[in-house]
Amino acid sequence: MILPVSKCLHIRKNCDIWGMTIRKILFIIVLLAGCLPLSGQEFTSASAVRPASYAGNQPRFHALLYYSDQVEEAHREFSHQAIDFFKKLTVGDGFVLDVETRLPEDLSVYDVIIMPDVAPGDPAERVRFQQYMENGGGWVGFHAAGYNDLSTGWTWFRDFLGGMRFLCNTWPPQPGLMDVESRTHPVTKNLPEHFVAPSSEFYQWTPDPRSNPSVEVLVSLAPENFPMGLKDVVFGGDFPIVWTNRAYRMIYLNMGHGDECFSDATQNLLFVNALRWVVSQKKEGDPFER
Repeated sequence: MILPVSKCLHIRKNCDIWGMTIRKILFIIVLLAGCLPLSGQEFTSASAVRPASYAGNQPRFHALLYYSDQVEEAHREFSHQAIDFFKKLTVGDGFVLDVETRLPEDLSVYDVIIMPDVAPGDPAERVRFQQYMENGGGWVGFHAAGYNDLSTGWTWFRDFLGGMRFLCNTWPPQPGLMDVESRTHPVTKNLPEHFVAPSSEFYQWTPDPRSNPSVEVLVSLAPENFPMGLKDVVFGGDFPIVWTNRAYRMIYLNMGHGDECFSDATQNLLFVNALRWVVSQKKEGDPFER
């Protein structure tokens, strides 16, 4: 049966109206769904948690940044940027930061020592640092500050890192895809599962850091990176980048070569988390809780 043209137009008009109505209903449903809590997600009112804690004129902790200018240019670039980075974190006098090229005689006044480019080489400084760490001191070390090989001659420091020494490195410096291995550790719990770290040189170690049961690996180079390097090529294997040796109050981060390491917000957050966590583990108590 062939319908009259007027009837067809009437049906089409009704269909258009219903189509528009259905689209409006679907739009409202989607809009309302976006306003509802996600399934399984709970929200806590700000008034229901502990009130914010203001330090006032009482700095929460005292930090020492120990570095050297007698290092290769790329490590010097990183250490100078590290000085600026950590100084900015003291705005408002939340903590005190001293910057030195020699380890002071009395390290007991410091809650944490940050080493961006070198570990002590002077025998007397090595003894002071070892005593400081064995008495509960805190350490945040980057890149070359953890370097040790058969010629370093400091067995205690190798054991302090977790028992490993330098094996090889990637070259030239380049970005790298990172796997965040712990979703619960305070240093990494607010980081994405993966992120691309800015250009750096990365060290591989022997024996593998995670072979030590006291070592907890937090971040590693993702297997998808390999083979990695244009001049010096690493073909794979376990490649931890950030770890802690639970026998000490410490964390080591292998980033730290060149002038790009502070260019990424995720990596900067990792650095801040690392500092905060080491400080929070003081045997005298967490200064952020007061």
